[in-house]
Amino acid sequence: MKLSVVVPLFNEEESLPELASWIHRVCTAHVLDYEIIFIDDGSRDRSWQVVEGLRQNNPAIKAIKFRRNFGKSAALNEGFRAAAGDVVITMDADLQDSPDEIPSLYRMISDDGYDLVSGWKKKRHDPIGKRIPSKLFNRITRWISGIQLHDFNCGLKAYKCDVVKNIEVYGEMHRYIPVIANWAGFTRITEKEVLHYPRKYGTTKFGLERFVRGFLDLLTLTFVTRFSKRPMHLFGTLGLLAFFIGFVISLILAFQKFAYQQYHMTDRPIFYIGLVSMIIGMQLFSAGFLAELISRSSHDRNNYQVEKMLGW
Repeated sequence: MKLSVVVPLFNEEESLPELASWIHRVCTAHVLDYEIIFIDDGSRDRSWQVVEGLRQNNPAIKAIKFRRNFGKSAALNEGFRAAAGDVVITMDADLQDSPDEIPSLYRMISDDGYDLVSGWKKKRHDPIGKRIPSKLFNRITRWISGIQLHDFNCGLKAYKCDVVKNIEVYGEMHRYIPVIANWAGFTRITEKEVLHYPRKYGTTKFGLERFVRGFLDLLTLTFVTRFSKRPMHLFGTLGLLAFFIGFVISLILAFQKFAYQQYHMTDRPIFYIGLVSMIIGMQLFSAGFLAELISRSSHDRNNYQVEKMLGW
């Protein structure tokens, strides 16, 4: 079985020679048929020239260069498309992920039969300003997705080839690859505790804003995966609920008005709450109808992932 090591990078010229040498040493020692795919995400330093030099000494190295910085998700998606291995392992280029983990991750896919193995940086060498928001992010993701992983955003992961060829990673969705894979039908997902080293060169390329974007992406992913082919189930349910609440409020106020004759309905603030609820309910219901029309006219509305076929 062949191994593909996919490494997205952005301004990592100092760490690349050491990383390539480390991966080569580990794979050679364990007799693994491997390729390294570097994806240069629009680096502004000499990263691409360094990769070109490494390629001259190691033909197992392949590389893709973006014209500008598109983000880690785009880099991983292109790396997945180019990977030719039966097992695909991703890792960051900053030397914080250890290539020594490659053999055990490889065996968990090839021998143990897992679809995806996610690294768990149990002992992290990151500032507390990254560790605390990360724990909160992972807790929320576990709650929403139902996938019991401790570290969704760990760059060190191993995949069966079928997984990377049947999922699409875009935007900032690289944080949720286990969630995307699970909803695509690849349910044999586990995690492995991995080593995490302090950053040796340069500085981190991510700020605190990634956690806000990450949470919004999770909401988007939840909607797209669960309701993209049946949006009326979401908008219709919310619309009916809002309209029902407003209608009940209006009925109660009308009964009190005609039964007791003590006030005008418009004198009660709750009257406007009920009115707004019914308007919002109708708008949500209309949005559901429009979304259904768009969904039914989509070219991939009946595009399903077929795992196997027999006698066809």
